[in-house]
Amino acid sequence: MRKRMVVALLSVVAGYSALYLHLYKLGKVGSLSCSSGGCDRAIFSRYGWFLGVDVALIGLIGYILILTATLVSLQPALAARRWPLGLLFGLALGGFLFTLRLKYGEFIILQTFCPWCAISAVSITIITVLSWMEWRAGQGSVS
Repeated sequence: MRKRMVVALLSVVAGYSALYLHLYKLGKVGSLSCSSGGCDRAIFSRYGWFLGVDVALIGLIGYILILTATLVSLQPALAARRWPLGLLFGLALGGFLFTLRLKYGEFIILQTFCPWCAISAVSITIITVLSWMEWRAGQGSVS
């Protein structure tokens, strides 16, 4: 259960980061605090969009879904069930794979670094590992 609580906390932290980046991209936040100088380069590049949608918005929606799946898996009636853990792991893995694409674009293609993007990358990596551990531990549970 503690791992799931960490997943919930990380999804909130990363979700706020994604919200901040999305609002900045919309012009709703005056300036972006970015010590590296690479944030604008990453955010406004072609890697800042996926199928015409802002990747920060996709991240925000993803973290909301992960938080929701985590909270569902923490409900006493479902805590021992396997399907909420499978849903959580599936969402996390999808987010992790999506992040690999973004990090490739940021590091390899653009040769830049965005600390706000790093918050998401580190968070989704930890979330994926913890959700996998929970899913594996729950394999003997009832579906």
